[in-house]
Amino acid sequence: MSPKFVFERDFSRPKGAPSARAEAALAEAEARGHARGVAEGRAQAQAEADAALAETLRRVGEASRALLADADARGAALEGQALAFAETLARTLAGAALERFPMDAVAEVARQAFGHLRGVPHLVVRVNEGLVDDVERLVEQMARERGFDGRLVVLGEPDIARGDARFEWADGGVARDGAAIADEVARSILDAGSEPT
Repeated sequence: MSPKFVFERDFSRPKGAPSARAEAALAEAEARGHARGVAEGRAQAQAEADAALAETLRRVGEASRALLADADARGAALEGQALAFAETLARTLAGAALERFPMDAVAEVARQAFGHLRGVPHLVVRVNEGLVDDVERLVEQMARERGFDGRLVVLGEPDIARGDARFEWADGGVARDGAAIADEVARSILDAGSEPT
């Protein structure tokens, strides 16, 4: 048998085994691949976390808007209820006082009217039709006390509330409107309740 020539072939390694350079290149490729995979995984996890955070913030924003709208609606409803209560209370108190003392309110308006009457030829007084006689006596007495010598006319009208009165003369007049006063009192009560402390 003749010897076989191998021409610088190293048979110490098994056939198909990678060289040291190839192994190093393979290890480097694996390390780069691993690093790229880790980076892509982190980027994907960050993107998912950002998306979840954005969705949570969107839901919190919607819930906040809904809560604020509900609070505004409740505040408006409470304010309306407070105003209605204040109006009812003012009207009730004013109405009770006027039922008991309607002439006191008329006398106050008469005092204001006689403070303006200088050289007026006539005065017309409009009151509730149930108070005509009492108001006539009151106005005649005040006219004498204040030196008013013009003509006095007292008219009873069914649509004027007890305690309300209108004193009218040629170039002016004075009136008392209990409903308007009750509205003003109700607004004052509501305004006083809404002032910051």
